[in-house]
Amino acid sequence: MTERSGEYRRSGYSARLGAGDSPAVLVIDVCAAYVTEDSPLYAPVADAVRVAAEIVGQARESGLPVIFTRVRYEPGGPDGGLFRRKVPVLRVFEAGNPLGDFLADPAPVPGDSVITKQYASAFHATPLAALLTARRIDTLVIVGLTTSGCVRASATDALQHGFRPLVVAEACGDRTTALHEANLLDLDIKYADVLSRTEALAVLRSAAGGRHHTPETAAGAELA
Repeated sequence: MTERSGEYRRSGYSARLGAGDSPAVLVIDVCAAYVTEDSPLYAPVADAVRVAAEIVGQARESGLPVIFTRVRYEPGGPDGGLFRRKVPVLRVFEAGNPLGDFLADPAPVPGDSVITKQYASAFHATPLAALLTARRIDTLVIVGLTTSGCVRASATDALQHGFRPLVVAEACGDRTTALHEANLLDLDIKYADVLSRTEALAVLRSAAGGRHHTPETAAGAELA
């Protein structure tokens, strides 16, 4: 990916957005459906889940907000629209199916925000943009599943809503390495900064102690 990114950078793509003053971690759809072997959505993402948990742990140690997303449909999926028609396997996310449940790690804890969505992007028809604005968050360190689907859609929409998307390469996963790498390359070219695990941890450590990141300030911003 590095070699191809260099080619695009020389052509006028791939400028760096960098982190802003107030980052949060956005955890996209890390749930049982992707790690349960008899699930129709099973993918080889165990390593990505472990790194995502490490990123979440560093965010909490640094006092930064953590936001989780999950997909959930009403029985029969009437709230899924054409997306459910296009991807019938999304039935696993109907309410009550344990495949839609969060994992043991990473998982939301009291104080985290949870966004429930019906489409690929964490922003589409959800309060995410309003939540970020209220908490004065300007940067999203994005981890989760899958790279070609909901991670890509959420990172692209983050940019379009005015938030800096930083996608952590090792903390995202997909059904094949080719899908994962191709989408990281395209995100890095046009829509996001793709960071290594080490770079992402450094961003979170450097943001520790910022005024907007303390739990008291974040809670106040949500209530404002």
